[in-house]
Amino acid sequence: MAASPARKHDPASQLPIIDIGALRQQDPTGSRRVAQALREACVTTGFFYVTNHGVADADVAQIFAEAKRFFDEPLVAKESVGLKTNSIFRGYDGIRGQALDAATGGDVKESIYMGIDLPLDDPLVVAGTPNHGPNPWPEWLPGWRQSVLDYFATMEHLARILLHGLALSLDLAPEHFDYCLEGHMSAVRLLHYPPHPEADPDREVGCGVHTDWGVLTILAQDATGGLEVQLPWGEWIAAQPVPGAFVINIGDMMARWTNDLYASTPHRVLNRSPRDRYSAAFFFDPGFHTTVECLPTCTSDARPMRYPPTTSGEHLLAMKLRSYANL
Repeated sequence: MAASPARKHDPASQLPIIDIGALRQQDPTGSRRVAQALREACVTTGFFYVTNHGVADADVAQIFAEAKRFFDEPLVAKESVGLKTNSIFRGYDGIRGQALDAATGGDVKESIYMGIDLPLDDPLVVAGTPNHGPNPWPEWLPGWRQSVLDYFATMEHLARILLHGLALSLDLAPEHFDYCLEGHMSAVRLLHYPPHPEADPDREVGCGVHTDWGVLTILAQDATGGLEVQLPWGEWIAAQPVPGAFVINIGDMMARWTNDLYASTPHRVLNRSPRDRYSAAFFFDPGFHTTVECLPTCTSDARPMRYPPTTSGEHLLAMKLRSYANL
């Protein structure tokens, strides 16, 4: 099959680069071409880059600056807004605080995880819904909170555009996944990876081998590099930074929705450079009670349903409890 006109390859990367401008402009003919390119990418690696996404370079530079500003703070200050200060998996976790791959031990990274900021009197919080509540903000950093909220809103808008494209790619109406945006549990996670250029990936990693848990991830990475993707036959390739592009990958929930037609692909991070690495990940996760079951366009007599229905909240909570078992 010939590659879609919306899709191209960068010589530095084996992953497709997809121009999503037609989706943003709601151009029907162009959107179909983008949808075809998305389908090709999701069926093969589940990883791709997007360009012409409408997010200014300055917005990405700002969130990286805010990440560095926070991670440069003393450990005692960072831990004052840590995951151990709440029961909803929000805030700071330090080096080896999370183990995404138990075989390699704790990840050599630190992060701060911020979700939908709900007040204590919100009905979902009052009901004790897991993973719902207020974020533990580092209020001593002027402007930090607003910068993160602004970036969150920008990523939320981009996620909606991508969901429209994914729906089209599955022969569904563009708005098919819009219901998932109601009460969604998405989060921004800012990450810092110190250098460990001699690391053995079987024993020490910045981020252990894993698949993402939700529907899709929008990743901004700095120029350092370090993200690696496992191809279906086991080979690891570098998802090199592409200026002006986001890395997008499909998560477990989209794989379940599509009956494994779309790949939730294992990946890891090894910062082999002598420099610190920063990234900002936006995880789109549907509302806690959203049912995740096979889409009607992804099953047939030849491809029976592979998974029983679950809920977004049930799946995410299980994954968080497993990777933070040491908390």
